[in-house]
Amino acid sequence: MNVFITGASSGIGQALASRYAALGATLGLVGRRREALQALAASLPGSHRCYALDVRDRDALHAAARDFLALGDTDLVIANAGISTGTLTEEMEDFDAFRAVINTNLVAMVATFEPFIPAMKQAGRGHLAGIASVAGIRGLPGAGAYSASKAAVIAYCESLRNELSPQGIRVTTIAPGYIRTPMTARNPYSMPFLMDADVFAAKASRALDRGVRYTVIPWQMGIVAKLMRLLPDAVYDHFAVRAPRKPRHL
Repeated sequence: MNVFITGASSGIGQALASRYAALGATLGLVGRRREALQALAASLPGSHRCYALDVRDRDALHAAARDFLALGDTDLVIANAGISTGTLTEEMEDFDAFRAVINTNLVAMVATFEPFIPAMKQAGRGHLAGIASVAGIRGLPGAGAYSASKAAVIAYCESLRNELSPQGIRVTTIAPGYIRTPMTARNPYSMPFLMDADVFAAKASRALDRGVRYTVIPWQMGIVAKLMRLLPDAVYDHFAVRAPRKPRHL
């Protein structure tokens, strides 16, 4: 089994890499920090390929994909790379943060998937997984860029799923709740149903094995997400306006 994972050097990506390596997969590990990727690869069973790059660099990402495809058919691509920071539209200096978040969380996901799709179509099989977030269910104050990017990921993966299913390619959207990672460690507020990354990775891999189309992990946050969708705007706004906000530091 060949699995290509972006954002593999830490957090959810690292946990997913450990999970799939333990299951015997050969991995393509993508991240910005070469030393962290190499240390991860050395700690895992099997032989894996490391690609130190910024996923916003489409050419570098496609070159990595071509190199990994040389090993044979890629069974699973997990577009996990993502960044998060508080943003305020009223603050002019936050524009660059908005652009970085959208380009990393959404546009780079497109660039991650696109080089694998022709080979998957030819093989008549394959699996693409996009990591979204419950933050994409409703807009969170002070997190406009992150919520917008993850809402877009949910809609994008749904579109892609219906485009590719006739060719035998599965597309899964996974929306994590609060997962214990370096990203969430900076949140200055309580995080209900906080889950360790390795537990998340095990649940995510089982969901992918089942071929689910969309799932929220942990399941408790799935219930919260459904309730958030159902709340009238006035009720949601009453509570959201008082919600704690993510720090404005990328």
